[in-house]
Amino acid sequence: MPLALLALAVSAFGIGTTEFVMMGLLPNVADDLGTSVPTAGYLVSAYALGVVIGAPLLTAVGSRIPRKRMLLLLMALFVVGNLASALAPGFGWLLAGRVLAGLPHGAFFGVGAVVAARMVREGRQARAVATMFLGLTVANIVGVPAATLLGQHLGWRATFLVVTVIGLLSLVALARLVPSVPVDAHQSLGREVRALGNRQVLLGLATAVLGFAGVFAVYSYLASMTTEVMGLGESSVTLVLALFGIGMTLGALAAGPLTDRALRPTLYVSLAALALVLVAFRFTAHVQWAALVTVVLLGGIGFLTTTPLQMLVMNKAKDAPTLASASNHSAFNLANAGGAWAGGAAIAAGWGWMSPTLVGAALAVVGLAIAVTAGLLDRTDRTRGESRIVASGSVPAEATTTILSPSGD
Repeated sequence: MPLALLALAVSAFGIGTTEFVMMGLLPNVADDLGTSVPTAGYLVSAYALGVVIGAPLLTAVGSRIPRKRMLLLLMALFVVGNLASALAPGFGWLLAGRVLAGLPHGAFFGVGAVVAARMVREGRQARAVATMFLGLTVANIVGVPAATLLGQHLGWRATFLVVTVIGLLSLVALARLVPSVPVDAHQSLGREVRALGNRQVLLGLATAVLGFAGVFAVYSYLASMTTEVMGLGESSVTLVLALFGIGMTLGALAAGPLTDRALRPTLYVSLAALALVLVAFRFTAHVQWAALVTVVLLGGIGFLTTTPLQMLVMNKAKDAPTLASASNHSAFNLANAGGAWAGGAAIAAGWGWMSPTLVGAALAVVGLAIAVTAGLLDRTDRTRGESRIVASGSVPAEATTTILSPSGD
């Protein structure tokens, strides 16, 4: 694996830290800025809104910019957003800073995934993408707990100043380690938009929105489940979140080789397993050791879905994958918001703290149904394409490449 992947992973570490750390700092921010915790919760939504808007918008704007330069510009915007958050004089300014920090998130991962896949030989692209995502998972083990602890002792502004420094270090690493990746001569915004409209790409994005929402239906309320159901103290919340992060890292490590070998089967199995683990969590939550094991499994299996979904939309977008790749992160953040809303609605309805597990399982099953439908449609389209080639009596070079390439899906 090229050393350049380290620069992408460090950048992902900083992005992952700033994305999730706010959940642990909400009480501190609310006290300091004189607002309520529920109101401060809008800061989490503000970041997600920035991702959803920024991923397609910035990718479209930068469609003709060389990819290394685009990565540097996106990371610079990330630095500005976190510095603005650290220096925000009031809640409104902090809200704007969170939106600004979220804007480059999806575009960075979208462009970064394309760059990572092109730096390695055929058959190892998913491993390269998963290596970049390792920075995101390690952030949940080390970055988020450490940044939360720092914010609790030195103030939440210190947390965002540290993330700003991480962003600056990432800029240096990207500049020194990532090779120049020119824009393809045939690449254009119109081509990217047309690729995004591919039926398989749209079905992949829908799978991400609904299937991955199952993870966030539970993860969003994991702290309350820890204290209210598992019977652990507030001091154990950080441990539980770290265990979830460990599971995410294990899932990312497994996702690369499995996706390179068999893309769609990996996606099917991970979504089915996610539904089963979510149902099991409803029962294991009352036994502490079993609950902690289930949290690790939930993080691992949940994150096992991300790499095949990322590679799926990139493969189906063919030679214009950047916008589709970035939009996939908009889909993941919609899953974040939608899953949290669905899980919260179940709790508000009086169904209990563990009711989000069943909501999440149902969402995972819906995601699996969409993924299987997409796979069947793809197989039908391929069969028809091969039949037309055989009937015509000639095999164009492009068709041969499409049929014989070991895409694994």
